[in-house]
Amino acid sequence: FKTCPGRVLCKLPCSGEKEVDLAVQSAKAAFKIWSQMSGMERCRVMLEAARIIREQRDEIATMETINNGKSIFEARVDIDISWQCLEYYAGLAGSLAGEHIQLPGGSFGYTRREPLGVCVGIGAWNYPFQIACWKSGPALACGNAMVFKPSPFTPISAVRLAEIFTEAGVPKGLFNVVQGGAATGQFLCHHPDVAKISFTGSVPTGMKIMEMAAKGIKPVTLELGGKSPLIIFSDADLENAVKGALMANFLTQGEVCCNGTRVFVERKILDTFTKEVVKRTQKIKIGDPLLEDTRMGALINRPHLNRVQGFIKQAKEQGAEVLCGGDLYVPDDPKLKNGYYMRPCVLGNCKDDMTCVKEEIFGPVMAILPFDTEEEVVERANATKFGLAGGVFTRDIQKAHRVVAALKAGMCFINNYNISPVELPFGGYKSSGFGRENGRAAIEYYSQLKTVCVEMGDVESVF
Repeated sequence: FKTCPGRVLCKLPCSGEKEVDLAVQSAKAAFKIWSQMSGMERCRVMLEAARIIREQRDEIATMETINNGKSIFEARVDIDISWQCLEYYAGLAGSLAGEHIQLPGGSFGYTRREPLGVCVGIGAWNYPFQIACWKSGPALACGNAMVFKPSPFTPISAVRLAEIFTEAGVPKGLFNVVQGGAATGQFLCHHPDVAKISFTGSVPTGMKIMEMAAKGIKPVTLELGGKSPLIIFSDADLENAVKGALMANFLTQGEVCCNGTRVFVERKILDTFTKEVVKRTQKIKIGDPLLEDTRMGALINRPHLNRVQGFIKQAKEQGAEVLCGGDLYVPDDPKLKNGYYMRPCVLGNCKDDMTCVKEEIFGPVMAILPFDTEEEVVERANATKFGLAGGVFTRDIQKAHRVVAALKAGMCFINNYNISPVELPFGGYKSSGFGRENGRAAIEYYSQLKTVCVEMGDVESVF
């Protein structure tokens, strides 16, 4: 691999109905072996996969940077989170159990936690390798097989994960990768031998997947978009709040579903906060994502770059003020001239009814909005169809807990942002989806309970 922005990196054939069926049947055969293994046996294989990823961290991160365009600095963090995810679920695999319930007369009942079967994972292009691990980790720990479809914009690194699982010793076909777009996804969702679907992506696509899954009564996990609020109170540590706002808006070129892109700032510190955010934003190093000091790489593709630019143009037309950035960026290096770069943008003079405040832009665009009271800002923060995340910066810890309790969002941050340890569940409210990735909660979405009732005496009959 080498950096070649704006050029074709590779060509992969789309998986049609025949290839999808082959992948599902292969996974189904592997499931029969894997599901009969003990939790500790599965644990050892998953730990080996985690070890390989950890050992090949730099190589996989380089692949991911070229695959996606994010900085190598961020890609390494993604790979670290990926092996940590597999280690975490490897640790849980041996502890999965049901419970025993004593009943009258010496009778008893018990529950068994059983795998679902062949699960489908459909990933997004912003965290290709990490999402594949987030979905496969709990799925495999519970004894399932998985067929994974990465985004057609970032098809490469999921294939490397499949190779790593094979090298670690999973049964052949346990983690299969199919390539393609919407048609391939439809074949997966409609396949009669698929037991569950987990999707990360846009709300419209999530709705279609839910409709398709409903026809087969298949459970789904949907991790969809967001337009999350970040609330900065005047008593916050200003330096920390500014760092939090940058983390909440500019990671992976702003292409993060839980980004806190509606930054509500208490009016008494609005000017000071805004000035400092603009100053810091202008210093963000843009350019070759493989360079160690780069902090912002290229957006995913030309159509998406054009879409983000269109949002900025519309924001200006609706009265927002571009305080910095928003324009295209052309690096000095001639080999990068065709890359999809733009300067991170901060918008001031924003109003709640502006398109840039209501709709998910999915690019490096921060909207700053003033507020006066806690009650007011909570109401405005919740006035959205989304509910993925939310953040609060304040020194008043009682206020912090009070505000996050009132936020209608699945993932909340206090005095930090975009920190997603694998130990904590991740997912949204409202149109941001349902079900959870990560934490023990994910086990519930990749397993099913069987109840067994055992009678130790004679059957009591009403007949």
